[in-house]
Amino acid sequence: MKIAVTYDNGMVFQHFGHTEQFKIYDIEDNKIVSSEVVSTNGSGHGALAGFLSALQVKVLICGGIGAGAKNALKEAGIELFGGVNGLADLAVQSYLNGTLLFNPDVMCNHHGHEHNESHSCGSHGCGDKHN
Repeated sequence: MKIAVTYDNGMVFQHFGHTEQFKIYDIEDNKIVSSEVVSTNGSGHGALAGFLSALQVKVLICGGIGAGAKNALKEAGIELFGGVNGLADLAVQSYLNGTLLFNPDVMCNHHGHEHNESHSCGSHGCGDKHN
């Protein structure tokens, strides 16, 4: 099985549609056997679901995510765990342990606003996590 995490400098990146990298983890027997960081090559928002599907990803861990991307992931058969903060490696290990804190209702709905390099969905509640 493959798990993808929106990735930036070791952390779970907080805006799915603007992620420039994913860290892809290969899982066997509920253990991480390898991982690699892959560039999205400029793909964004809905196109990222196809990008992940082509990599045979089955699970996505991310911060904030919009409704369109959530629907695209669902159509691609990729299970979503959104609203996650912190270290990417720890998030995947927590998922494997069954202890990942995530928000099944996470939603970014600010897509009309200007985005800049310092923007983080988590800063205004999109990335909040719940049990």
